Amino acid sequence: MAHKGLIVAFSAIFAASPVAATQTDPTSSQEPAMTAPAGTPETKYCMHIEAITGSRLEEVKCWTRAEWAEQGVDVDHDWAKEGVRTVG
Repeated sequence: MAHKGLIVAFSAIFAASPVAATQTDPTSSQEPAMTAPAGTPETKYCMHIEAITGSRLEEVKCWTRAEWAEQGVDVDHDWAKEGVRTVG
């Protein structure tokens, strides 16, 4: 019976050890590697944009890749974080 108590105690110590805490799930990643879906030149990519100064409401704008590029936005780079949907 005392052996079972020792096994349980050692199991709890190992589970709380730094080695167990540093193990990560290989399927998870810090930042998604997702790029924007492919589309035609007319496809609009809807993404969150920063709120206007003095406002707390975040807006969603839908523009083509060319229109986003004119604003200095790389759709493929920012899609994973800011992307909402595509239209067209």
